[in-house]
Amino acid sequence: MRARPGTTAEQLAAALAVTERAARRYVEILREAGIPVESVRGPYGGYRLGRGTRLPPVVFTEEQALGLVMAVLDASNADEVVGEALGKVIRALPEGVGRQAGALRAYAAIAPDPRAARTDPATASALVAAVAERRRVIVTYRRESGGEFDAEVDPWAVVVRYGRWYLLCLSHRATAIRTYRIDRIRAVHRTPHRFTPPDGLDPVAALEENLGKGWRFATRVLFHAPFAQVAPWIRPPMGTLAEHGDRCLLTGSTRNPAMYAQEWLAAVPFDFTVEGGPELRAAVATVADRFRRAIEEVAGPTAG
Repeated sequence: MRARPGTTAEQLAAALAVTERAARRYVEILREAGIPVESVRGPYGGYRLGRGTRLPPVVFTEEQALGLVMAVLDASNADEVVGEALGKVIRALPEGVGRQAGALRAYAAIAPDPRAARTDPATASALVAAVAERRRVIVTYRRESGGEFDAEVDPWAVVVRYGRWYLLCLSHRATAIRTYRIDRIRAVHRTPHRFTPPDGLDPVAALEENLGKGWRFATRVLFHAPFAQVAPWIRPPMGTLAEHGDRCLLTGSTRNPAMYAQEWLAAVPFDFTVEGGPELRAAVATVADRFRRAIEEVAGPTAG
């Protein structure tokens, strides 16, 4: 329309290989995004851009722009680098859409997540590049305890799960699949070696399954209900659920028995017995005792 003022819907449809109805809808989308598209009737009429129109490098509808701002604010936790980039996007938007997006950014309050960990964009970018090139890398990883180690890995995928970034890889150091939190990776060094990822790899499913393996504390929980009823309540990081007669057995591992007990097991609405893992058994006992005391405080002491 900028190059050929007076372009008709029929001409637009032919140029875009769509129906005239679709071409008219595209024009409406441009108008919704704040682009002044004028429609002139008559034999010499058609669509043209408003006089002096300066097209932005990227065009969003108001809904798309606000959704983008909300997603960035929710994910970045006011990160400085992302915040500067978001400001540039807002300034490039058409005036009407940009005004709404800017207001949302200015007045939306963000409650910082104390569990959030910042992932370095350069580190994530280096890993994504290695995944794309199928190039083996050496990563320097910092444990939760503070110690560091180097691991030569085949980076299969970068996966974002609940706002946290993970590297799914084959560790040659451990000769096993590993998931590393990218915010704990201190350095990435490329090697000349190439690799081939497994056929049919589902990165998200593989990550979920691997998160429940290889942790310090073993878990073994028997649920007093059929597999079909319990399965929808079991998240992959909790372990592997299998049928056990008319009941089912969950086996896995965890680095945090207290979290496993009070956040995961407590949410499953079926009776269970902790058959394995003294640490998990103690954590469940602590949660049960806390709930028992809460009931006693409301009901008062039982008469003897």
